[in-house]
Amino acid sequence: MKREIIRVEPLSTYLERWKAPTSAVTRSGDTLYVSGFPPFDPDTGEVVQGASIERQTELVLEQMKLCLETAGSSLNNVLKCNVYCTSVEKFAAVNAIYARYFPTAPPARIFVAVPAWPGTFDIEIDCVAAVC
Repeated sequence: MKREIIRVEPLSTYLERWKAPTSAVTRSGDTLYVSGFPPFDPDTGEVVQGASIERQTELVLEQMKLCLETAGSSLNNVLKCNVYCTSVEKFAAVNAIYARYFPTAPPARIFVAVPAWPGTFDIEIDCVAAVC
């Protein structure tokens, strides 16, 4: 199947500014692959500084939602999420926000603690979704 790169603004521009060798969304057939993003401040395009894990999680999930909707899908079509966080101590706080975005029939998921990022943020979430 042919692979299609989908630009999602302003996120694709933010990635280019970071010189990140990745695309916001890749589509193959009826499947979308959404990259993980740091929690970008929607007003400045910079990574939020000093924000709580709750706010960072909201920003990351709003960015995921934007990517999915731009690509013709939605959070309802997410099949799997990978949650990467700098501390297992943040698990309950992340779950509280995550549950607001996936209130019923949540997708498959993994939560992975990572030791460090190349930036001052605590979370990234990527996903695989269907286009329905």
